Amino acid sequence: MTQEADRSPAQAGAGAGQQHGSGPKRGAGRIPRKPQGRPSLGGGTPAQDRELRAQGRETVRKLLEAGMIEFEERGFNGVRVDDVVKRAGISHGTFYLYFANKEDLFKALLRDALHDMEIVAGDFPVVTSDGTGLRLLREWVRKFSAGYAAHGTVLRTLSSANAPGEMYAEGLQLFFSITEAMTTGMTAAAVAAGHHQENPELTAFACLMMLERVNFVITTEVQLPEDMMSDKIADIMFAAFGLIVP
Repeated sequence: MTQEADRSPAQAGAGAGQQHGSGPKRGAGRIPRKPQGRPSLGGGTPAQDRELRAQGRETVRKLLEAGMIEFEERGFNGVRVDDVVKRAGISHGTFYLYFANKEDLFKALLRDALHDMEIVAGDFPVVTSDGTGLRLLREWVRKFSAGYAAHGTVLRTLSSANAPGEMYAEGLQLFFSITEAMTTGMTAAAVAAGHHQENPELTAFACLMMLERVNFVITTEVQLPEDMMSDKIADIMFAAFGLIVP
């Protein structure tokens, strides 16, 4: 296989042993890898100790795109590696150079989703009780919706009972991070003005669950006016925290 060029003979011989706990410990004397662009483009567990060349990254990209379509159409539990490689037009042997199994492939897609949504969380504004605050909040809600749409397959799986426990926990951590950012952003101006709000964390979490559910619906088969829905949700959040435009 041409992709074998991405690993040295020593790596090819030692890879299986290291996955089962034999051989040198991971990270011992490892040379830091160069950034691969998207977090997922570095591949999964079998590829994590080597820097992928352009051909390897292209193979990973094809597998990720095929996997995304299969997870969308079949659901996490219904997907097999055979489905992914057939859609990607890539052999089973090549698949296992980059991913250990379908769970490993999904985790790579999850890395992209978590990466992008953490950026969205970090961009939550300080929302003031005026027209500017409402405008900034509406812009952020639209940004959340765009991120959700880009990673809808992964995020819907995380919020369902189909997600494996470890991945579900990562999804919960993401929602807690966004809730924390929302709580801070929605109350910072009020706190600075000496105003106290009751249970802001619960209000933020309730608002986030509403936001997630609406985007869940929008990214399946229900047609809704996305921008209008985003603005309506922002208006509800604004009011939920007792903010009123003068």
